Amino acid sequence: MSADLPVEEPARRVSPPAGGARETDAWDRSFRPWDLYFGVVWAVTLIFTIAAPNSAPVRATAFTLFLLLAPWYVWFGRAELMRGPDSRGALVYIYVAIGLFVPPAVLVGEMRSAAFALVPQCFMLLSMSRAMWAVGVLNAVPVIGWALWWRPDGEAIFFNALFAVVSLAFSAVLGSWIIRIIEQSAERAELIAELEASREEVSRLSAERGALAERERMSREIHDTLAQGFTSLLMLVQAVDSELERDLPGARRHLDLMADTARRNLAEARALVAGGAPADLNGNSLPDALRRLAARHGPGPAEVSVEVTGQARALAPALEVVALRTCQEALSNTARHAGAGARAAISLAYSDAALCVRIRDTGRGFDVSAPSGGYGLSGLRARAAEVGGSAEVRSAPGDGTLVAVHLPLPPPSSPSHTGSPA
Repeated sequence: MSADLPVEEPARRVSPPAGGARETDAWDRSFRPWDLYFGVVWAVTLIFTIAAPNSAPVRATAFTLFLLLAPWYVWFGRAELMRGPDSRGALVYIYVAIGLFVPPAVLVGEMRSAAFALVPQCFMLLSMSRAMWAVGVLNAVPVIGWALWWRPDGEAIFFNALFAVVSLAFSAVLGSWIIRIIEQSAERAELIAELEASREEVSRLSAERGALAERERMSREIHDTLAQGFTSLLMLVQAVDSELERDLPGARRHLDLMADTARRNLAEARALVAGGAPADLNGNSLPDALRRLAARHGPGPAEVSVEVTGQARALAPALEVVALRTCQEALSNTARHAGAGARAAISLAYSDAALCVRIRDTGRGFDVSAPSGGYGLSGLRARAAEVGGSAEVRSAPGDGTLVAVHLPLPPPSSPSHTGSPA
């Protein structure tokens, strides 16, 4: 019989990707109803055999051979049905099952009702072409063998042959439905596994992106606060070292300034750890925080002026932090690069639509087109972009530097005045 079968076709069912959240598809998880169906057909067939009009020895022989189908299914067939189609084990199971079915069906015609259990198994385990060959054998061979063994009249042969043809047609329709259900179940399981894998990948990438963004944010915060504070401390140490022998009052003043800078750095560090507002903005308005910043810049408050225009008001914390950090970065660059005697001015302009922060110094300037290895200017632009704003740096050698940041604002909710122009 195997010589008549066509060349093996590719398997229909696609196994879901391993390692996913769903290792089995709906077909595998809902297999118990099929067990029940096969058991009912097997039991009903035995009842038909007992009630058949054949002689007792014939019925006993058919009954004994047919009984072997049950342990063969439980011991071997069910595992193959769960595993999938067109394996070597699947072919072995179907061949043996047909061999156990055909002789009893030839001896006792009522045994042919067991085909209702075997036909679905053929479509579950074999490719469509092989399944149709097997189903043809299940429907035709028992009728042919019965007719040759018992030599019934023509009318009985006709009706049994007609029943076999109808059964074959019904089997084809049922098989197509079974195959479609199996394929859809496997495809859905594969899609669900792919979707869950995609969600895991998106979650992983999102976590990595969030971690990277947080690292960048912390880098900017440390650069604009702690790093600048330590730079100020280093400059003050150098000033104290040069004043210890010739200007003791000046050295003491710088020592006090060092202590104040260290306290501010400690406060900024605590604010970073706690995720709170910068120390200068804690309980202060933005104009007041900038005035305090200007007072700390350089050896005297006269070197930095602060001008506030428009109606100063409380803004979203993120916007005020960007404005404060912009001024800190610009003044830090002025102190380090502008040169001795350079002056700086901070301008804070409020309007209904935007907040404009401008820091101009009269230092030596630089070529803005030249590559810079520093982090400050790129961090300044990144801060402004995070809140929907923009940053611009204008400078030229010998012409000072202008840093301008434009931050969009929501319309003011009330005309309350929270700061005073300088």
